[in-house]
Amino acid sequence: MNNVFSYNADIEKNAYLNWRTSKHDHIHNMIVLADGFMSAATLLAKQVLLDNVDKKADLLIFPILFNANHGIEVYLKAISWSLNILNNTGKRFDPHHKLNKLLEKNISLVNTFENDSEKLKTFNSMIDPLEKYLNELSSKIESVTDKGKEVYKIDFSRYTLDVKNEPQFYINEFRNVVVDIENFIVVFESIHTSLNNIANHYLYYNEEN
Repeated sequence: MNNVFSYNADIEKNAYLNWRTSKHDHIHNMIVLADGFMSAATLLAKQVLLDNVDKKADLLIFPILFNANHGIEVYLKAISWSLNILNNTGKRFDPHHKLNKLLEKNISLVNTFENDSEKLKTFNSMIDPLEKYLNELSSKIESVTDKGKEVYKIDFSRYTLDVKNEPQFYINEFRNVVVDIENFIVVFESIHTSLNNIANHYLYYNEEN
């Protein structure tokens, strides 16, 4: 058995980690990884639809959701980094994992940078599916403790227990907690396209100015 990090004689059976990335462009590299995570989510979901007689969807939904959410996070951080450069803030991106807060930061940065009302209207239209999804997600994983501390359990697709060893939202539910895979693909392909276009738009704007 060969090492995992090794060549196959058939070039079509190799994956090159540094073919799409560049040591000179870290924001571009983040977009590459974000694209990969979101593509993995939808490709796996489509594969499930081809044959789910063995109910593999019940297992694969966890890596599907993890990839989708992590892809969103990396896209939003890449967009923030570009916009922080354009707005001369001296910052990169917020280091936390709260997707709704990362989107709020992006909206704020776009509103600071853009003066054209039509461009703002287009941006708002593009992120509408993402806003709706993140609101839905927050209703499942976000809560406030008795002491007023916000809890955001984005690890729900990685572990069945949270950091305090409490069950995630779907564990103790009596009724089925379900994801419509067909609808998931429609929603996340839309989100993926919008985030990729926005991320590349501000990246190229930076490079041209």
